[in-house]
Amino acid sequence: MTNPIKDIEKSDAILIIGSNTTENHPVLSSYVKRAKTFKGTKLLVIDPRRVPIVRHADLWLRLKPGTDVACINGMMHVILDERLYDEEYVRSRTTGFDMLKKVMERYTPEYVEGITGIPKEQLVEAARIYGKAGAASILYAMGITQHTTGTDNVKSLANLAMLCGNVGIEGGGVNPLRGQNNVQGACDMGALPNVYTGYQKVTDDSVRAHMERAWGVDKLPKDAGLPVTDMMQKALEGEVKALYVIGENPMVSDPDLTHAKKCLENLDFLIVQDIFMTETAQMADVVLPSASFAEKDGTFTNTERKVQRVRKALHPPGEAKEDGEIIRELSERMGYPMKYDNAESIMREISEVTPSYCGINYDRLEREEIHWPCTGTDHPGTPCLHMDRFTCGLGVFHAIEYAPPAEVPDEEYPLYLTTGRVLYQFHTRSMTMKSDGLNVLAPECFVEISVQDAEQYQINEGDAIKVVSRRGEIEARAKISNQAFTGTVFIPFHYADAAANTLTHAALDPVSRIPEYKVCAVKIERA
Repeated sequence: MTNPIKDIEKSDAILIIGSNTTENHPVLSSYVKRAKTFKGTKLLVIDPRRVPIVRHADLWLRLKPGTDVACINGMMHVILDERLYDEEYVRSRTTGFDMLKKVMERYTPEYVEGITGIPKEQLVEAARIYGKAGAASILYAMGITQHTTGTDNVKSLANLAMLCGNVGIEGGGVNPLRGQNNVQGACDMGALPNVYTGYQKVTDDSVRAHMERAWGVDKLPKDAGLPVTDMMQKALEGEVKALYVIGENPMVSDPDLTHAKKCLENLDFLIVQDIFMTETAQMADVVLPSASFAEKDGTFTNTERKVQRVRKALHPPGEAKEDGEIIRELSERMGYPMKYDNAESIMREISEVTPSYCGINYDRLEREEIHWPCTGTDHPGTPCLHMDRFTCGLGVFHAIEYAPPAEVPDEEYPLYLTTGRVLYQFHTRSMTMKSDGLNVLAPECFVEISVQDAEQYQINEGDAIKVVSRRGEIEARAKISNQAFTGTVFIPFHYADAAANTLTHAALDPVSRIPEYKVCAVKIERA
């Protein structure tokens, strides 16, 4: 997030797009509801479903799945046409405006209505609410990123925020809501194929030399590694022989699970390190039992870039060990000793090799929580990014054209499928399925379908229905709901026995390599 969570309550307008905020981020959603209730903040929601946060919205734009770029471009067209943008901010702090303005000319409300299904009057109203706000915050989640155009979606939101001067101000910003508790921290620590810690590129000679000195090694690789989605395909092709999976369950969470299973089965060697025997662990040659978050010391970095201490409350059961300890022991047996006395010594190394963390240490974290970048031990941290200037100097507008999803409905598969989460289960249920109470509240998979589609297909509430895509089929119970969009069905991806990702396809964003979980074509029938 460019802004801290508390800034949400300072916003004059909040735009939520691609986020079922109350179910996926229930704590953060309370800030949105307080801003709306006590400050009178205007709330815009853009989503194909009537997600629960819509109850609090001043305006809900219901768009066809996968048409986010056209919608955002349409809002910018109106803002430009009515001169609602921040001319001084654009002139002094950005570049690429002329090209953006030229491309936006054809995204008239009428043109955008034809693509998205959003009535032109509603699009104009949304643009005016956002454009006239003194400070407007954008909140988005995986409904924006999990598309073949996910990178374009994010860049379009950055365009909109910069156009109205909403980056680098309190109550503004472009704020991604992370899907798990330490996703931000994992990325910060280099759990990506093309960077070291702090997003330092592996292709940068000076960065690589610095890391070689810090680790006492020669000739670190000069090339980026493989994204996880490419690893799976390379496994199928025989180029990747072994896979080490830590805290992930691709046999439920990967797209096109039939394909994912073939990829894993083609490996010579599969290691899984996890706290429970997941569906993926059941396929492994070796399972390494690891400790849960409450059984180890360390830090988490949350969605607002805040670094916080995590303290050990329990000893790991049985032969389970902390993830770091397992990795250190493996490394030593493979010929490279990792000499860390404890989690604090690892944090010391992090601050030495990571410019954005160089002012963060355990002494400070005992007293305070710190937002990176923190560039010295006397630096207070940076809750709000880009206050005076962008990291790269000028903010760059990207003039982006709308492109349709990789797969859209046709005569054979006439419905959109979109996937997501529910409040009472989490990710692949490796943890929440152990809770009897949660299983009472959300016991099984369902297919959310609109009243109109239920009538057309002669489906009643609770009927067993079959959902079929070009990749596979599942059966689940019908849930007739006014949250659903006519022509679109929604399935939560948590349930392995009716895995939604049996249906989704593995088309990838060309830049981020994220799969398009949020859009594919299906057909339904009574089971």
